[in-house]
Amino acid sequence: MRDFSSDHRWLSLNTATVRKQGDLIAIIDACARHGIRAIDPWRDQVAAVGLDRAVRAVHDAGLELSGYCRGGMFTADAAHRIEARDDNRRAVDEAKALGAPCIVLVVGGLPQYSRPGSVASKDIVAARTQVHDAIAEMLEYAREADMPLAIEPLHPAYAADRACVNSTKQALDICDQLDPERTGALGVALDVYHIWWDPELMPQIARAGKDRLLAFHVCDWLVPTKDILNDRGMMGDGVIDITSVRSAVEAQGFAGYSEIEIFSNDWWARPMDEVLRTCIARHRTVV
Repeated sequence: MRDFSSDHRWLSLNTATVRKQGDLIAIIDACARHGIRAIDPWRDQVAAVGLDRAVRAVHDAGLELSGYCRGGMFTADAAHRIEARDDNRRAVDEAKALGAPCIVLVVGGLPQYSRPGSVASKDIVAARTQVHDAIAEMLEYAREADMPLAIEPLHPAYAADRACVNSTKQALDICDQLDPERTGALGVALDVYHIWWDPELMPQIARAGKDRLLAFHVCDWLVPTKDILNDRGMMGDGVIDITSVRSAVEAQGFAGYSEIEIFSNDWWARPMDEVLRTCIARHRTVV
């Protein structure tokens, strides 16, 4: 396993971590000040400053990307499926322009939550089938752009409203079905917040192998967790054995960024520079 104790070369900042403290340009400037060499921006943050300006800012700062957040939210009723398809194609185009190595997919839950205005449904089996079919369709477009897709399984608490793919096994099953040749076009983004609890995690990481491990995200699970969405912990403040998960991922040959992604009302209330200094310190000592 790589030694992060002496520098933070392999730290990437998911820009949601400081989304309340400034826009994307301010975040890029702060990363440059702190010697952070990679980011994973969110589409709404890119849209707020404009794609062309975002591309220039990333280039001028000499930053790399560890991913692009996010595509997905595939589930919808018939009246909204074209909207979902077209939105995901735009995500591919944006990721290509920014030089992202992959698009992270949060696949969606029940239609009424994934695509507002969709007819309500309680059929999660149908939702999962729709996710499979929509990824297959998006994959055709993404292959033409040479843009890998990374399915992110989310904690089961999010099954209804954000993602009905809730385990690494489910995500890899889709990869096996849609990309059996393991071309690198389809893989997984593993976030310790969502997968740490899974008793099958380690064998599923081994199953993924290097070619399907496209992104690795870190934060921590607090006890108690006050808000399932916006109370993630800074690494080292919770119960996740982050080092063991990273060791398993790197044992498969993953040599990319450890991407810090923290949705937290607590950390959003602190100055950006304080958050980034803490991220760097924990990356060196905990991750």
